Amino acid sequence: MLANERSASFSSGLGTGAVMAPPVRYCIPGERLCNLEEGSPGSGTYTRHGYIFSSLAGCLIKSSENGALPVISVMRETESQLLPDVGAIVTCKVSSINSRFAKVHILYVGSTPLKNSFRGTIRKEDVRATEKDKVEIYKSFHPGDIVLAKVISLGDAQSNYLLTTAENELGVVVAHSESGVQMVPISWCEMQCPKTHTKEFRKVARVQPEFLQT
Repeated sequence: MLANERSASFSSGLGTGAVMAPPVRYCIPGERLCNLEEGSPGSGTYTRHGYIFSSLAGCLIKSSENGALPVISVMRETESQLLPDVGAIVTCKVSSINSRFAKVHILYVGSTPLKNSFRGTIRKEDVRATEKDKVEIYKSFHPGDIVLAKVISLGDAQSNYLLTTAENELGVVVAHSESGVQMVPISWCEMQCPKTHTKEFRKVARVQPEFLQT
């Protein structure tokens, strides 16, 4: 059953030629699964010293296509079948910020809502592509902001995904002013409250229509 469920989440990245193998064993966090010559890391795993390890407790899944190295993933039995994967565009909500990074909860992968939210981090150096040394998290995100980001790493044992907004299409898509009114973007780095006309700094996304949530 798990293999059938899991095939849906691989279908977008692997195409129709993907061959799914059934789960071969149950894994615990930190368990060494194989070396990098035998497979490539997928969801629920991380790499260290040339090996792939499980980052969570769940079933080991191997998927391969056209003779390529199999993708090694670990899936919790109770997890939603759709997981954030490297390169995926995700919609997330900022939960907290400090001078080095913003913490977020991932709510959507593409336009599909997740059954359970995942934790993510946007580091200072991953906010934008230029002048990274001048980035200030407080001028990029505020708690409560809705952000479009891209997954760049599947995270560690705490399942904390690393995200980037270093593309024009990525960044804050919905933000509210201190008066509680949804702000309007006026540039790539500012949004304005239509009620008070107060301007606030943000890393503003140039939103593509397919990612707009209604």
